[in-house]
Amino acid sequence: MLTPSPTVIILAAGKGERFLASGTSTHKLNALLNGKPVLWHVLQAVQASGLQWHLVKPEGGTGGMGDSIAMGVRATANASGWLILPADLPLISPASLQHVADTLREKPVVVPYYRKRQGHPVGFRRECVHSLMALSGDMGAREIVRDSRPEGNVLDLSLADVGIVHDIDVLSDLRLARRWLSARARRIAL
Repeated sequence: MLTPSPTVIILAAGKGERFLASGTSTHKLNALLNGKPVLWHVLQAVQASGLQWHLVKPEGGTGGMGDSIAMGVRATANASGWLILPADLPLISPASLQHVADTLREKPVVVPYYRKRQGHPVGFRRECVHSLMALSGDMGAREIVRDSRPEGNVLDLSLADVGIVHDIDVLSDLRLARRWLSARARRIAL
């Protein structure tokens, strides 16, 4: 039996080598952002979205993003679709996740953008299950998106959420995320 809404596949199997090379000894998903690990922030947003989710974080990692996506899709094979979310996007809003999920009703592939920059999560309906499970190595789902465009099966979705593009790759990204969270907290307090 299919689940009624898409499942968020949280990709947390990467080594985070660029983050380590930027001057830290902590994996980027364990780096503290306002007192909590980066991964914690992502999980909080996903849980607040109300969507089902699956964390891909095997011991020893995977062979790359393609392997991680395929692993997550296989583990949730009864889903009606999938939102592919790298685990290093701690600023993403629950509303953005829900918006991508809702928009999957219109097209088989949904690609979110923030100010013309492609972001995450990219959404895929059930029609893409075999292509997603066939992914391997370090190639993500970019080819699936590219091959779906000529058929008119991709919807480009503009979102007003910097969290869909601001990932944590290096230490300066973490510092910038701290500033944005502080600014967001000040706006909410007003």
